[in-house]
Amino acid sequence: MKIQKILIAIDDSKEADNAAAYGFDLAHLYKAHVGLVNIVEPIVTSSTDANLLTGSPFEPGLASDPEFVNIQKEASQNIIQRTINNFAGDLEITHFSEYGSTADGIIDCAAEFNADLIVVGTQHRSGLDRLLMGSIAEHVVRHSKVPVLVVPFKEE
Repeated sequence: MKIQKILIAIDDSKEADNAAAYGFDLAHLYKAHVGLVNIVEPIVTSSTDANLLTGSPFEPGLASDPEFVNIQKEASQNIIQRTINNFAGDLEITHFSEYGSTADGIIDCAAEFNADLIVVGTQHRSGLDRLLMGSIAEHVVRHSKVPVLVVPFKEE
């Protein structure tokens, strides 16, 4: 088994930091090139005239505001830079800050980066929350063309 490129999916959570630490440990062990990906998901807000009782559709609100998009991009860059500062050391890093569906964005970045392994964390959602929100890690595992390492997070 040869691992030369590891894609690590990150966000602003302790679960992602835990997965990043694990992924970077592997990268240091294999002297692998690391790809960091942070996906900014579009936020859907209701329009001012949406009527939730009659089922009026939601329309993009703040998500299309250029200032709001810039704030999201800056936050994404801060997450990436913080992760590099905390874990990278002397490893070669490529970073991706994408806008769209998180799970599909991770898979697309893995293909673009030509990753040998994807590392993602879990948030341990269950029940209705998991049904409504879905599982990013599960989607990545089911649709990835390369191995996926899912790193569980344990509260201490």
